[in-house]
Amino acid sequence: MSEAEIKPISLDIIQIMELIPHRYPFLLVDRITECVPTKYSKGYKNLSVNEMFFNGHFPNNPIMPGVLQIEALAQTAAPIILTTEEYKGKLALFAGVDNVRFKNIVRPGDRFDMEVYLTKVKGPIAKCTGKGSVDGKLCVEADITIALK
Repeated sequence: MSEAEIKPISLDIIQIMELIPHRYPFLLVDRITECVPTKYSKGYKNLSVNEMFFNGHFPNNPIMPGVLQIEALAQTAAPIILTTEEYKGKLALFAGVDNVRFKNIVRPGDRFDMEVYLTKVKGPIAKCTGKGSVDGKLCVEADITIALK
């Protein structure tokens, strides 16, 4: 099958939880809308005012913490590798982040859309580049390193 013939897969919340161990309040991706193993993954997180972190970040001015935006990108990256036969059943660990830039804020009621592209795999280490946006406006971009155990 040629690369052009590879059909993207999608994952609902149950399928995501079968791939990664995260659970509320640290499961930060609601759906993977498109994933081509070894290539890219796209997904989103619907943000409610009831998210635990909004209580303290910040009272009367709720903003999704940048570190959680990065974690959400890392969780969106995991299926790119974990849906392959070679890494099926492995644990994807967030190993590093570089070149982070925050451009806009993410608030309750937003749909935080994420896309992550695999740039390199060497043994148990995967490198990705990702971005998160709301309503088409870039909010964060980063290069992410994942270690597979």
